Amino acid sequence: MAKKQSSGQSAQTQLRVGRLTKAHGLKGALKLELFTDDPERRFVPGAEFALQVPTSSPWHGKRIALTELRWYNGQPVGFFEGVTDRAGAESLVKAILWVDQSPDEPQEEDAWYDHQLVGLAVVRDGERIGAIARVEHLPAQDLLVVKVGDREVMVPFVKAIVPSVDTAAGVVTVTPPAGLFEDLPDDDDAPRAGNEDAADADAAEAESQATSGAGPDDAGESAAAEDAQQDAPAEDGASADAPASAPRD
Repeated sequence: MAKKQSSGQSAQTQLRVGRLTKAHGLKGALKLELFTDDPERRFVPGAEFALQVPTSSPWHGKRIALTELRWYNGQPVGFFEGVTDRAGAESLVKAILWVDQSPDEPQEEDAWYDHQLVGLAVVRDGERIGAIARVEHLPAQDLLVVKVGDREVMVPFVKAIVPSVDTAAGVVTVTPPAGLFEDLPDDDDAPRAGNEDAADADAAEAESQATSGAGPDDAGESAAAEDAQQDAPAEDGASADAPASAPRD
């Protein structure tokens, strides 16, 4: 997981703890997607959150305070100060919630600041394929933007794809699925078994014809000559049914 620091002289560390997913009811409540293992501590009445929203949002640059967290059928639902109706709740849908990390709070395992990740080499199967250009904090997950040549590749920052981050060595190891860093061949470009069989058959036929000295056209001419010979009258006692090369009596 990537962490970020807010701007300002204190460079306060912030942790992403949740996302507002959907308005709930008519009184300003919002369903939550939690990114924390400790919601009882993070989501208490009075807890304040910095909002990550588009610059066009009326909530841009603002903070919001929780008044109550309830659970409905196992789904967390939050109530916030100043959000009293459904329209207000819908204006906050997709907002990401960040909290300031206390200096006394223990360092989270497998968590890094953006500036610790940017510039690290990206290695796959022991070979360097690029470097991290930046980190994108999206609603569902963080993305590592990897510069590969003249293009950028978005890599989900999850354990299955990014199993190792070694900031001391300056290396991020990736095990991406096929097609993430390179284009896969189209189905039309892949050889087909039927075509291969047909090609083998054509090759065998060509070899047979080369051995006999007769090609497809030669075979047709031989058949025509044989028909003509069969239609011609027999001469010198030769049987019309006898091959043209048969010796005469």
